[in-house]
Amino acid sequence: MIKVTKLKSQDRDFVINAELIETIEETPDTVITLTSGKKIIVEESMDEIVRMVMDYRRALFRNMR
Repeated sequence: MIKVTKLKSQDRDFVINAELIETIEETPDTVITLTSGKKIIVEESMDEIVRMVMDYRRALFRNMR
C-alpha cells in the first residue's frame, strides 16, 4: 500500500494498493490507472509514485527473509 494525495479533493490523503497500479502518466497532472480501469489524479509526480512502489516492494521482500 502507498499513501498518495488526491488532486483538488476534500478527502485528500488516501492509500492505494500498489499491486493494482497498471500505468502512471504525467499529462501534466499525474494520473494513476488501476487494473480495474479506474483513474486517480494525484499531486505526487510519476517519479515519486515509482519510488514509493519500489520502497513498498522492497519492504515486502525484506519481511519475507
